[in-house]
Amino acid sequence: MASSSSSSSSAESNLATAKTVLSAVASVAATAMLARSIVQDFLPHEVHDYFFSGIRSFFTRFSNQLTMVIDEFDGLVSNQIYESAEIYLGSKVSPSTHRLKVSKPEKEKSFTITMESNEEIVDFFNGVKFNWVFVCRQVESKNFHNPRDMNSTLRSQVRSFELSFHKKQMDLVLNSYLPHIVKEAKSMKQEKKTLKIFTMDYDSLYCNLADAWTPTNLDHPATFETLALDSEIKNFIFQDLDRFIKRRDYYRKVGKAWKRGYLLYGPPGTGKSSLIAAMANYLNFDIYDLELTELRCNSELRRLLISMANRSILVVEDIDCTIEFQDRMAESIQAHGSQQKQVTLSGLLNFIDGLWSSCGDERIIIFTTNHKEKLDPALLRPGRMDVHVHMSYCTPAGFRLLAANYLGIKDHKLFEAIEKQIEITEVTPAEIAEQLIQSDEPDTAMQGLIEFLKVKKKENEEAEVKRKQAEIEAKEKEKETAAKESETKKDEKANGDQTSDKKVDN
Repeated sequence: MASSSSSSSSAESNLATAKTVLSAVASVAATAMLARSIVQDFLPHEVHDYFFSGIRSFFTRFSNQLTMVIDEFDGLVSNQIYESAEIYLGSKVSPSTHRLKVSKPEKEKSFTITMESNEEIVDFFNGVKFNWVFVCRQVESKNFHNPRDMNSTLRSQVRSFELSFHKKQMDLVLNSYLPHIVKEAKSMKQEKKTLKIFTMDYDSLYCNLADAWTPTNLDHPATFETLALDSEIKNFIFQDLDRFIKRRDYYRKVGKAWKRGYLLYGPPGTGKSSLIAAMANYLNFDIYDLELTELRCNSELRRLLISMANRSILVVEDIDCTIEFQDRMAESIQAHGSQQKQVTLSGLLNFIDGLWSSCGDERIIIFTTNHKEKLDPALLRPGRMDVHVHMSYCTPAGFRLLAANYLGIKDHKLFEAIEKQIEITEVTPAEIAEQLIQSDEPDTAMQGLIEFLKVKKKENEEAEVKRKQAEIEAKEKEKETAAKESETKKDEKANGDQTSDKKVDN
């Protein structure tokens, strides 16, 4: 009986102790919540950040955890690890995540998700747990300005990530985890980016190099499937590009800059621009459209080219028309006696295949021309223009692809007649496409194309006759000029002989 009474008394005592402990814990929790609410609602951001950073620092002293701070900027340049972490952590949303930031520029094709300030995300790599905290510290804008950060004077924040992990995992973080984040972020950024085409901004050329190019969204629908090229040519280019983007280590091993040069040549309207757009869409590379005639000297060319991003395509259209390559001395003497510098072939080649070619990775360089024979042989050799692609007139296979694209048909009773006409008529894919777009009715479009091809063949024949006649007339003029020059030399010689005779007589 006494034993039962003693057990009951002990249970009551334990229950009272538990109630006291729970009451104390609840009181502490309520006080902490009240303190946090007061700090967040009434204290300035500077005190708020200082308060919580102090708490974190206090508990960190008694822990085996190591915290690595990753600032947004390293001096005046962007911190690649910060940018990579921002992209990488945006994909690590979990049920425990409470706050995120979502943005989407008007012309971009996907949402951008990033962490909100003081939010925490847990990540696992090779079975190891990593804690990330996004920290924003308020500062006075007048005391903080970074010329690399256009918004620094507006938002007045210093941003960083704090990465916490066990101290023994330091080697894993530096040698594996952070490189993994950089690699993954690069791949994620490439997959979701909106393609852009850049044009030179001459007014900003001597200011911030980041502003030397002005971007515009590139929404060109061309793909390798829609190009009216022979399948052999398309397959070759497709395979060549695939091989190029996979050979970074190979290029480094053989001591070559990781770049590839293409020369697209052929008559106007044969699809050179469409092929460039298809290559950009396939590789997901931005295009930099370079107009050489806007530049005054080789140093300006170098400033532009080193400001290009990696994984991009540099395009110089109509290379035979945009620059005079005959003078490699980089200067031309003006009528008033001054010297005007200009971009020269040697300056361009130095970037394509010289020391400056190593200032960038994974780049495609494309030149287009309607007259390959006008180009300097120094520009055409392998290592500069590695691949020469002849963009020829439309073929029967190209016509069938165009008919499928524009009219949605793969066969028609007039196909055979049209293909025979195309084989004997020089007509560009652009001209064929223009005829097919005239009508949505296949019968009407096919009949109109046949009539066009007949007219085109006649025009070509007349143009050929005129060309041959012009050649004959040019040769006759050359003969007449040569005869006149010969007569002039004879007269000069005769006059010279007479003068000599007079001197002898004297």
